[in-house]
Amino acid sequence: MAGIADVARAAGVSKATASRALTGAGYVSEATRTRVQHAAKELGYVPTTSAVSLVTGRTQTIGVVVPNLDRWFFAQVLGGVQEALLERRYDLALYSAPPESDARREMFTHFLARKRFDGVIAVGIEPTAHELERLVDFGKPVVSVGGYDAGTSAVSIDDHAAARIATEHLLGLGHREITFLGGDPDGRQMSFGDARRLAGYWAAMEAAGARGGGRHIPSEVTMPGGYGAAVELLGDRLTRPTALVAVCDEVAVGAIIAARRLGIRVPEHLSVVGIDDHEYADMFSLTTLQQKPDQQGRTAVRLLMAQLEDPATPGSHTYEPSPLIMRNSTAALDDATSAIVTIGR
Repeated sequence: MAGIADVARAAGVSKATASRALTGAGYVSEATRTRVQHAAKELGYVPTTSAVSLVTGRTQTIGVVVPNLDRWFFAQVLGGVQEALLERRYDLALYSAPPESDARREMFTHFLARKRFDGVIAVGIEPTAHELERLVDFGKPVVSVGGYDAGTSAVSIDDHAAARIATEHLLGLGHREITFLGGDPDGRQMSFGDARRLAGYWAAMEAAGARGGGRHIPSEVTMPGGYGAAVELLGDRLTRPTALVAVCDEVAVGAIIAARRLGIRVPEHLSVVGIDDHEYADMFSLTTLQQKPDQQGRTAVRLLMAQLEDPATPGSHTYEPSPLIMRNSTAALDDATSAIVTIGR
């Protein structure tokens, strides 16, 4: 197996220069770095993590914390993070930390204190006061994705703006009886992102003078949750809204399935807008606000690496675009009204 001396010899440089070129520690001209990297690739040489750590003082490992692994958003972010870290030859240490769980307490109490990674990417994590204190004590860069930024660098879509645009789209089609579906199940506190989406919905309704036609129906932020809440909501013809803004696409798809069960055609009888552009959105022809969680994961790695290279880099919140993707789940109110009148005859 080739060693650093073989790489240095092939590249025509000293062992120290070859080491600097491969580990990123110290200055090496770009031409020399390229020559050394080419020699290493030709010889099949890969510097060990321990060797890099001795030179740079880094573990070459990034800790990634998620509430769970069974949600589309978290899995997509994780995929983007992993790809970006592999490109930079960093390892990933993954921790699943559901709220109020022993695993989460253990992670914040012990794993952070051991400092076995160079930084942390927190995906959808909303830290308690104690957890915030532990993050500060950690003393390493922290980047938040899709959640409360807690004063750290962060990346997300603008959840408030996304829900506002979704609501304005329906208002522009003439709808005034618009319900926000999802979040806050059983009276529990909404997540930061979901709360921002609800606030954006109300902002649009108030700006249009339509607050009286609005309401929030809680549900689990899942497809079954959206289905169950929509069956109950849409089952009453007297109080049925003409349109829904769903907290996410999974809830929106659940609502569309519920509408079909009740004989309510989308968009002829009911308009539905989601947020996320989940992989199911196209299957159900759902109009939605798009986000790309994998890109958010890659952006999080970029922000983290910038802070590792220069600890003085100020924290910032990067908002990724969330364009409105028009499909076929919304229609003008006049069209929907005529369809309902026909059915009632």
